[in-house]
Amino acid sequence: MPKQIESSLVSEKTASDGVNNDQRSELAFGRMLKFWRGVRRMSQEDLAFSLDSSARHISRMENSRVHPSKTMVEAIARAMDLGQRDSLNLMVSAGFTPQPKKIDFHAPELKWLRKAMMLTLRAYDPYPAMLMDASTNILMVNKGWVGFFQNVVSKQALEQVDNHFDFLFSQQGAGNIISGWEDTLSVILMSLQQATLMNGDQGIEALLNRLAQTPNVPDDWQQRGAKLEPMASYRVQMELSGQLQTFFSVSQNVGALGPNAFVSEPYLTVSTLFPEDENLDLSQLVEGELSHPLLFY
Repeated sequence: MPKQIESSLVSEKTASDGVNNDQRSELAFGRMLKFWRGVRRMSQEDLAFSLDSSARHISRMENSRVHPSKTMVEAIARAMDLGQRDSLNLMVSAGFTPQPKKIDFHAPELKWLRKAMMLTLRAYDPYPAMLMDASTNILMVNKGWVGFFQNVVSKQALEQVDNHFDFLFSQQGAGNIISGWEDTLSVILMSLQQATLMNGDQGIEALLNRLAQTPNVPDDWQQRGAKLEPMASYRVQMELSGQLQTFFSVSQNVGALGPNAFVSEPYLTVSTLFPEDENLDLSQLVEGELSHPLLFY
């Protein structure tokens, strides 16, 4: 490994390779490196020894006079025994796209997180809310969500729903109640396309390819998506008690803080529907017996 690290230094760029003094002072990697050395109480010599490098090279990285290779950043993270969050932050600070390790939301050690998310969704009742992962697989729903969408599809069909975007893209599902439907689908596809290009996630790429083949997707979705800025919300219209009501779908990320928040694992999103009319009583959505395979209370 040390020889590989040393050989990778050949690809590292010096400050004279197009980085001026003002830019150099703004590079975050050097500050991050110096910070973590302090936390771990490692001198430049200590770190250099563990990397089979030199104290001079460590100093030049901290002063932004050279830019580390990806191999070097990974080696530094290992040498300093950084966890996933801090390793990803270090990678981002060096200008590389991080590749987080996938974490199973259903793993035994995440029992506390599942309970926290269940309590969160329950607190949103009667507003419809659900929890999904990075591939928009639905992990949990609340009673409001079940009651709301039982007005759109049959109970049997709703019990088969396990992916948020698949549901949105189906005109027999949630798609027939979304305002500006074709633009909404185009923006979603463009966001998935960008995510795939950035990190090469095969799960997201598979989702993109599947959704792009949906008959309801406009042929010019790329052109539409390029013109529209992505939003964390869209509008839904549905008839309740004989009147057409408008709802805002709002998404909130649940995960790590900091620059790697959008690539951290488990990457979770809570999506909630709020009525445009603040006085609208939604208590009817949670009345009676409600059940769904992803409703856990």
